[in-house]
Amino acid sequence: MSLIWVCGVDEAGRGPLVGAVVAGAVVLDPNNPIEGLKDSKKLTAARREYLYEQIMEKAKAWGVGEASPAEIDEINILQATMLAMRRAIEDLTTRLGAWPDKALIDGNRCPELPIAAEAIVKGDSKEPAISAASIVAKVTRDRQMMSLHDLHPEYGFAQHMGYPTEAHFVALKQFGACDQHRRSFSPVRKVLENQNH
Repeated sequence: MSLIWVCGVDEAGRGPLVGAVVAGAVVLDPNNPIEGLKDSKKLTAARREYLYEQIMEKAKAWGVGEASPAEIDEINILQATMLAMRRAIEDLTTRLGAWPDKALIDGNRCPELPIAAEAIVKGDSKEPAISAASIVAKVTRDRQMMSLHDLHPEYGFAQHMGYPTEAHFVALKQFGACDQHRRSFSPVRKVLENQNH
């Protein structure tokens, strides 16, 4: 009986007004367990970073996929999320050397895949592999936001990670949108419309 590889898949960054939507995919190694996996939103940033390193070291395979702001604007955030998830699984497949047997997807729908997939609502708190994927996605995206903060410190991305906070709205009104802002999201669109009048 060959081992069955099940990968957990989750995304980070559906809600922000800026940056890519990032997905993680992880196949855990039963012989190399990782303690303390849970939904990335319930962990401190330091704890996420620690677990991220553990996943990189101990998981059987992992992958990251993303869809850019331009892709989000073109096909909408839901389709872009599905695209990022598929890319994450493809990335994982490259490292694993084969498609996993099954994908467990956090949420209520699955991307189109050539393998069995199951959507699990609140899966990031039920399935360790999805928890691991949520950590990989969140840490990857947070690092992207820190880099973007270095390029555009005026928006305060390091504080709000691109989410629609009051401070972010104020900066948008003051400085307009940067090249990484999602033009199709209404707060960004409104700012751009006002600038053009």
